[in-house]
Amino acid sequence: MSRSKRQVSVSRVIAAPPEKIFDVLADPSKHPIIDGSGTVKRARGSAPRRLELGSTFGMDMRMGVPYVIKNTVVEFEPNRLIAWRHLGRHRWRFELEPVEGGTRVTETFDWSTALAPWMIELVGYPKRHPANMLATLERLDAYVTTGEVPAS
Repeated sequence: MSRSKRQVSVSRVIAAPPEKIFDVLADPSKHPIIDGSGTVKRARGSAPRRLELGSTFGMDMRMGVPYVIKNTVVEFEPNRLIAWRHLGRHRWRFELEPVEGGTRVTETFDWSTALAPWMIELVGYPKRHPANMLATLERLDAYVTTGEVPAS
C-alpha cells in the first residue's frame, strides 16, 4: 500500500492480460461482483454497457442505508487507466501495467480533487479504504482468472 498526499493506493499482480481486466472494470454491471467494500449493490438500468471518457453511470449503494450515486468517468485510456468520480469529486482510479506473469493493477482512492477533503479525512475513509481496496483486487483477480469470487 502506498500513501501520498490525499491518495491511498493498493496493488496486486493478476495473472491475466490488461484487456481482460479492463473489460471488467469498464463494465458497470460487474462492479458489484468485484466490490470488496460490500457497498456497491447494482448498476442502475441506465448505466452504459461499456464505459468511456465522459460516461455517466448510476449505482445502487448501501452503507447502513440504501442510496444512489451517479459517477462520471474522468480518466480513461483503454486497457491502461480508468477513473470515475461522483458528486463529492473524489476519484476511484484503476491503473493497469503489463508485468511478467500478468498485469499489475493499482487501485487508488484520490480525494485530492474532493470538494471537502477535510470531511473525507474526518470520517476516516483514507484509513478504512485500503482494506476494502485489497479485497476488491482479490475479488477482481478471482473473477478474471476463475470466473468466481470469494464469499464476502
